[in-house]
Amino acid sequence: MKQFVVLMLVCFGLIVSPVLVASPVMAQDQKIGYVDLQKALNLSSAGKAAKEKIKAKVQGYDVEVQQRQEELKKLKEDLEKQAMLLSEEARNAKERNYQQKVKDYQRFTKDIQETLQQTDADLTRKILEKILKIVKEVGKSEGYSIVLEKTESSLVYADESMDITDEVIKAFDTQSK
Repeated sequence: MKQFVVLMLVCFGLIVSPVLVASPVMAQDQKIGYVDLQKALNLSSAGKAAKEKIKAKVQGYDVEVQQRQEELKKLKEDLEKQAMLLSEEARNAKERNYQQKVKDYQRFTKDIQETLQQTDADLTRKILEKILKIVKEVGKSEGYSIVLEKTESSLVYADESMDITDEVIKAFDTQSK
């Protein structure tokens, strides 16, 4: 994958370099910016609201998870206390009951995790779609030729004056109200 990216960058450089060498004035007229989508997502009002929504869901599930944990703990303690007093058949039945409840608990927590991940992904996708629309609008209105996304793997260095993230967040929050 890295080799493919390097190859693509070299090819892009070979294609673009004659244009830049032949027309230095044209290269100076280009306005380039970048946006940190993760920062925009985290600091926008919609992003903060989404985080709060997920946090509220987690807290709602926490109560039920703790109740189920307590129930399992009590069942296990009862099983351990009564193990010697019960017949083998009764002990096996209680143990099967306990194991079934453990499986139900594990299934329940897995379902919660999947639900929370899906909710988070849906909210994030919706917000990012709107943010990208704003990035395009800001890019056009401010006369940018190119707006790049700042990520650790793609933008190694850029002058902070090229960062339009705060402008995008401000426009997004204004439009979202």
